[in-house]
Amino acid sequence: MIKRGIDFLVSLLALPLVFLVVVVSAVAIKLDDGGPVFYKARRIGFNGRIFDMYKIRSMRVNAPDVRLADGSTYNSADDDRVTKFGGFARKTSLDEIPQLLNVLKGDMALIGPRPDSAFYLDHYTPEERVILTVRPGISGYNQAVNRNSVGTKEKLANDILYVENISFSFDVKIIAWTVKTVLASRNVYRSEE
Repeated sequence: MIKRGIDFLVSLLALPLVFLVVVVSAVAIKLDDGGPVFYKARRIGFNGRIFDMYKIRSMRVNAPDVRLADGSTYNSADDDRVTKFGGFARKTSLDEIPQLLNVLKGDMALIGPRPDSAFYLDHYTPEERVILTVRPGISGYNQAVNRNSVGTKEKLANDILYVENISFSFDVKIIAWTVKTVLASRNVYRSEE
């Protein structure tokens, strides 16, 4: 309850930041390709409930969903599906800012396992399903140390480690590591497979 209370308060206080990022992104997106500002991604949440995760759209409209062999989303510095503004938004993680609205609604937490795509729900092993016992996060242990650079199974192993060691102090460390990783633009893309 304390974690949820902190998440709610921080996301409520961050609404002006969300508004500012959305307005600036909207102008950039309209100048870039004129398409919609938001992208809603179907994700797996607390107790396996499917929800819409909000993002600033970084790909061109109707871009194909390209997956790697392990089911993770393909991403690359030269991905032609990504718009000019989208490349900047991904590198700086500005595209993730609207997820503070998901935190406010209770779909997500500030820190927790990153939510997987909805189709992956039936692919979890019994051991991996432990990640569904907490709210997914905007950032998490795996995001802080690896960002997008590892495969699904390594990501899930790190998410399990987080759930098994969840604490206020661990969350604070993850926030600090996340800021450092994003500012250094580390692990934005996964190695090609």
